[in-house]
Formats: sequence, structure tokens, C-alpha cells
Amino acid sequence: MRCRFLMLLVLLLPALLMAQSGMIKGKVMSTDLQVPLNEASVFLTNSTYGTATANDGTFTLANLKPGQYELVVSYVGYESYHQTIMVAQDVINLKIDMHLKSYGLGEVSVVSHKFSKENFAMFLKYFLGTSLNAKQCKIVNPKVVDLYYNSNDKALEGHSDDFILIENRALGYRLKYLLNSFKYDGINEIISYGGQPLYEDLKGSKSQRERWHKAREDAYYGSSTHFYRSLIHNELAAQGFVLYHLVRTPNAERPPQYLIVKKMDKFEAEGNRDSLIHWHNLYNLRKYIETLGTLPLLSEDIMAKTDRPDVFGIAFPGCLYVVYTKKLDELPDEQVYRPLSMKNFMVTIITLYTKYAFFDLNGVVISNKATLYEGAWARNKIPEMLPVDYAPDDKKKM
Repeated sequence: MRCRFLMLLVLLLPALLMAQSGMIKGKVMSTDLQVPLNEASVFLTNSTYGTATANDGTFTLANLKPGQYELVVSYVGYESYHQTIMVAQDVINLKIDMHLKSYGLGEVSVVSHKFSKENFAMFLKYFLGTSLNAKQCKIVNPKVVDLYYNSNDKALEGHSDDFILIENRALGYRLKYLLNSFKYDGINEIISYGGQPLYEDLKGSKSQRERWHKAREDAYYGSSTHFYRSLIHNELAAQGFVLYHLVRTPNAERPPQYLIVKKMDKFEAEGNRDSLIHWHNLYNLRKYIETLGTLPLLSEDIMAKTDRPDVFGIAFPGCLYVVYTKKLDELPDEQVYRPLSMKNFMVTIITLYTKYAFFDLNGVVISNKATLYEGAWARNKIPEMLPVDYAPDDKKKM
């Protein structure tokens, strides 16, 4: 069965804390025991900024790039602490209270599922992907991922109570990833996950570092981060992005996805080859009748400023068709509409689950469950992702 993979990028958005800082200082205390917690992990999620608390529970994060971050504190046996912070120029001082994990008799019991090689192999396929970069990635501690597969719904779900340790030798990073939730919907072919990664540079030879530098730049250009940053600075055309409206109408000749999958499973189990071929052909029909706008859109057509200088909004009717003209797509998604006259450029289709989505100065979508990507960005998983404080050479002095 040919699959079309969509990626729903889930970023949890806590209540925002307004501050201005290039440095964060603080102290981590156990509320229950009234003692400082030493060796607690403190980091800004999806960045390279991280440290551990000292014996007296204090910590410092310095030389921070301006922007919005989620501060995470993790300590064994305690509930994780999360707070969204805006980094600017002043020092932020925090007192962080941690609470022991408690599971009362009236609470839902915590179930840990037996480790399954089959489930983990499926998790690797949809969490890391199957790209060339993915082949150079390794999860060092696979059993920390708790997975459950529901065969009726064709759904794989999981999370981790501790850091998943990922070595990415394609881009030269070691990731510590707290996985809040993961789900692969095998019927609708949607991947969604949310968590807090911390990036660390791998040690390597000079030639390895040069290779990683080039690979990181290649991963950045044409990415969603590159797109949103270009949108903020009104540089879409200069950076190689062309935008169009895409109007979709459901294909009346194609039955609902759940029915197609149900019928294919039924006839495959029965060995009914003719019926299986019939439903497989229906599966291959396009889900939509699509019409692409002819006039390129400008930044002001889709983006609006908010009452905060560090947060921006994006909205559009239908879908947004994003073409990156500085790269050709060697593995184009056949289900993504492409005019016959268009070169094989990288294409992504953005659908909003809400009327609008918000993103920050770092080029990160901060609206919870707001965007669905199809095409090039949907294939970009953990092995292709960069920390939010990453900047390519031509942007480091800006």
C-alpha cells in the first residue's frame, strides 16, 4: 500500500511570560521537601541552551539569542516544570518550585507497556523517518519510549517519562528529547508529536565538523523555519519562496478514507484479489479536486502583526501553496498537486486547523495544533530539524 505521510507539528503553548533578557538565572526548589534540587536539567526547548543546577539549586543560562522559548526543568521523581519566556536584553530571575509526582487512588493508573521491537520499528519509521539523514540517526536508549499499538484504529501512540537520547550524525547533534506525546494515525496517515528537545553539538574531527556545517545549512534553506523568518523580514522572493492560494474540493469519486482502508483490509484477509485491486485503485485517486491561484501572494496577503512585537499571525483561505525555487525535490509526493508546467521544485501545502496561527521571531509556530503540512516539510522529521537558535552563515551578523 502506498502511503502519503502528513505531519502535524504539535507545540504545546503554556501561558506566556513577558520578559526581556539575554540571560536567565534561577533557583530550583522542592516544594514538598523544602530543599534545593541539584543536578536538575534546565533547558530552553528546541535550542542548544541547557545546563544542570548546582548543589544549592541555582542555574544560569547566558548568551541567549532573543526570541520566545519554553523553559523546561526536569528532575527524576518530580513533575516537569514548563514556562514560556521572551528573551530580550535584561536578566530574568526565577524561583522554580518542583512538585513530587503523586498518583492517588482516585487517579488514572499509569500503565507501562512491554517493549515491542515491532512497535519500536514503526515508531522509528514515523518519528525519525526514512531519509538519508534518518539512516545516520540512532536512539541510544530505545526502551525509554513507551508505545502502544491499537490494531483496530491502526494507531501507534507513545510517550517518554525520561529523555530519549538521539545521536544525529547527519547534522552533528546529540538530542535529549522529552516526548510528551506521539501518535501515528494509520487510517488518515497523519503523524503528530509534541515534546521538548535539547540540542548538543557532537564532537568530531575537522572534516566531520565541516560536513555537519554544510549539512545544517542545506537543512535550513527551504525549511519551515527559513520560510517563517523570511516572512517576518519580507524577504520571501529574495529567499526563493513563491506563494499561491490553493482551493480544494473533495473528490466525489473517492470514498472516505476510513472506508477504503476498511475494505482493503477485508478483501486482503479474504484473498479477494479483484476487489482488493478495485479498492486499491480508489485509494490512489486524489482526495481533492484542486485549483491553484495564478497570482503569487505577498507577505502582507497572509501575515499580520499582533499587539506584541515578537509574535506574528498568519491566515489565509483554503490552503497555502509554498514553492521553494532554490531546490529541486528528488522525492516529490505524488499526492501533492503540481502543475505540469512547474519544475520539480520543493512544494509544501499548509492547512490551518484554526482561523489563524501564530509564530515567533525564531520562525517557530507557537499555536497549539494549528498547522498541517503536506509535501516537503511533512518529510522533515527529527533528523532534518535544527535548534531554534541556529542561523546560517549569511544571517549570523544580522
